[in-house]
Amino acid sequence: MIGESRSEFRLKNPPEDGISSVKFGPNSSQFLLVSSWDCSVRLYDVQANSMRTKYTHDRPVLDVSFQDAVHSFSGGLDNKLKMYDLNSNSESVLGSHDNAIRCVEYSNEVNVVLSGGWDGNVKMWDTRSSQCVGTLLQPDKVFTMSNVGEKLVVGTAGRKVFVWDLRNTAYIMQRRESNLKFQTRCIRCSPNKQGYVLSSIEGRVAVEYFDTAPEIQKKKYAFKCHRIKDNDIECIYPVNAISFHQVFNTFATGGSDGYVNIWDGFNKKRLCQFHRYNTGITSLCFSHDGE
Repeated sequence: MIGESRSEFRLKNPPEDGISSVKFGPNSSQFLLVSSWDCSVRLYDVQANSMRTKYTHDRPVLDVSFQDAVHSFSGGLDNKLKMYDLNSNSESVLGSHDNAIRCVEYSNEVNVVLSGGWDGNVKMWDTRSSQCVGTLLQPDKVFTMSNVGEKLVVGTAGRKVFVWDLRNTAYIMQRRESNLKFQTRCIRCSPNKQGYVLSSIEGRVAVEYFDTAPEIQKKKYAFKCHRIKDNDIECIYPVNAISFHQVFNTFATGGSDGYVNIWDGFNKKRLCQFHRYNTGITSLCFSHDGE
C-alpha cells in the first residue's frame, strides 16, 4: 500500500497511526478491513480505491476479522469485542476480556468468533445469541492465534504453543514449545491443514506439522530471514507477519526490516522478495484467490 506501480498502489484515506491488522473479505478481493492504533477500523473498496466505512473503539485496535461479506469483528486495548454490520453501519459490543484483546478470528467450522486476550483467555462467541459459549484458559498472555478447519493454534508469552480442537474444548489437543529461542510474533495455519508456520523476534521462521508421528516430525525445520548485513554487522529484525496463499500453499513473511518475502516453505526456498518499504511490516494478507 506504500509504493506506486502497475501491480502496487497506495490506498487513499489511510489510518492516522500505525496499522495493526489487514484482512481481506472471505470470498472477494474487493474489500479489505484495516485496524489501527488510531482507534479506528476501516473498510476499503480496493478496486475503487475508496474507504467505504469507518468505526472506532475507545482505544487502539489490535486485530480485526470478517465473519462474512457484511459482518466484521474487532478488538483492542479497550478490552471490548465489537461486531459491526457493514450494510447497516451499526455496531454492538459482543463481549469483553479483563485485559486487551490481541487476536480476533472467525471459525466457519463451528460458527463462532474467537477472541484471544492478554488476560490469558481465548473466548468463543455465538454471534446469534451474543453469548460467550466457551473459554479456553491459556497459561499466559495470548500473542497470536490461527485456526484452520477444526483446529485452533494459540501462541502465548513464554514461547508456548497450544493446539485446540474446537469441536471438543474440554482438553488441549497438543501442548508445544516454540523451536525458536525468543518471543513468538505470529502463527498462521497452512491451508492444507497439515501444520503451521511460526515466526519470532529473532529473524527466524519455523515450519511445523500437526501429525506427531516421528516420520512427519522429521520434516519440520526453521530458517533465518529478515536479517541485513551492514559493514560485517548482522542486524536481526522481528518477523511480525505471515500470510498463506490459499491456492498454492506458499506464504509471505513481513519484517521490521521493511521487506516482504514469499516462500515455498515445503520445498525450502524463497521465491521472491519485494522492494524495501520505508517502515516495518506489521500485517499481511493474501486475498482468497491469492491475486
